[in-house]
Amino acid sequence: MSRAWRTTWLLLAFMLVNFADKAVLGLAGPEIRADFGITRQEFGTAQSAFFALFSLAALGVSALTRRVRTTTLLLVLALLWSVAQLPMLWGAAGFGTLLATRVLLGAAEGPAAPVAMHHVHGWFPQRERALPTAVLLVGAAAGVAVAAPVLTWVITHWGWRWSFGAVGLAGLLWAVCWRLWGADGPLAPAVARKPYEDAERAPVAKKPSEAPEQTPVTKQPYEAAEQTSTTTTSTVPLRAVLLSGTFLTAAFGSFAAYWSMSTMLTWAPDYLESVVGWDLHQAGTMVGLGALANGAVLLGHGLIAQRSARKDTPRRLPPGAGAGLLVTVAGCATAVYGTTGTLAVKVPMMLGPMALAMVMLTVASTACARIAPPPQRGVVLGALTFVYALGGILSPLVLGGMVDRARTVSAGYEEGWLLTAGLLVTAGVLAALFCRPETTARRLGLPEPAAGSTPQVPVAH
Repeated sequence: MSRAWRTTWLLLAFMLVNFADKAVLGLAGPEIRADFGITRQEFGTAQSAFFALFSLAALGVSALTRRVRTTTLLLVLALLWSVAQLPMLWGAAGFGTLLATRVLLGAAEGPAAPVAMHHVHGWFPQRERALPTAVLLVGAAAGVAVAAPVLTWVITHWGWRWSFGAVGLAGLLWAVCWRLWGADGPLAPAVARKPYEDAERAPVAKKPSEAPEQTPVTKQPYEAAEQTSTTTTSTVPLRAVLLSGTFLTAAFGSFAAYWSMSTMLTWAPDYLESVVGWDLHQAGTMVGLGALANGAVLLGHGLIAQRSARKDTPRRLPPGAGAGLLVTVAGCATAVYGTTGTLAVKVPMMLGPMALAMVMLTVASTACARIAPPPQRGVVLGALTFVYALGGILSPLVLGGMVDRARTVSAGYEEGWLLTAGLLVTAGVLAALFCRPETTARRLGLPEPAAGSTPQVPVAH
């Protein structure tokens, strides 16, 4: 197995634990509300507390990628978020402790996705990044899919507090594995590599008398392009990147997709129990199946993009246009899901077209990586996370308030699903019209990605 893909699988596990951490509160929500005697809006406050420092931490820590190796940053983040879960094992820990630990957890997990994306992009050239990016995002879906049945079992047999302990211990286990096998890629910006790693890439000078006559070796096109892009110190004004139509529509599209995902994580278990009438195990199973559908969509999209890149197949649609259309379809499906009372329609919507919104997260990440020079890639991905994570802050609060203020729980949830649908449709249309990464990259003066070759990365022995 190549070191590039070994690193990708490790980061897949990283994202899996990351999203299991996010899912635990929603799955344990009914038990926590009953134990603490709080309303849905108060519970939404606890969920939003997770995002209090999420966006700021994502932006701040992503900026550190220009000075600190991402291998180190990922290890520190995993240790912090794991430790943040463990205080809830204490029987006397109440609602105040829950709020405090969720704030700390959010601060540790906010930078996780952009730093992980920046790290894995150091192992693959631009044309090969769609599939590994999708694999990392599959970790988000897989984290929920695995967490839903496992944590439901833990809650049923050991109590809701041990669900927090379980994900905390899983994070510590991942940190040990990363300490043993984590490494920076050959295409990582030079500031993120150790000096000896740069020395290994430099040719060893020989005395004239010892130097045998050799035939010049021609570099593969992707090698020359990527080496230039990773060693250059040239940058472009961040303002030009962040105010481009590509970044703005990618960020808003991701915001809408993340709003939808956060709504499902926080409120789907309660919705399925309170409105549909299912029990905890049925609701947990459905949330897990919905997450598997998200993962299947992400992986399928990544494989199609990878195959197209390797065959140099011309795109029928720009990536932003294709993703925008899929997000629009997801918005329409969400409206149907929230308004129909027929399970034969509701379940297929959740397991099918609603999952298409997740494609926007992959497309937005690769689009923003394309319009940012490598030294600035971490900062731009951090800014993307800063924007879309706002969906995680707002959706629990807004939907919780809508349900509490509505005349019935069912009516409140219907309004919430329609609001989510409206956001998705609007974001999808804007992305389809204005998300054009290649056009933006040319306008910013960035080089075209080289065609043809598959990256030659070191192989682990």
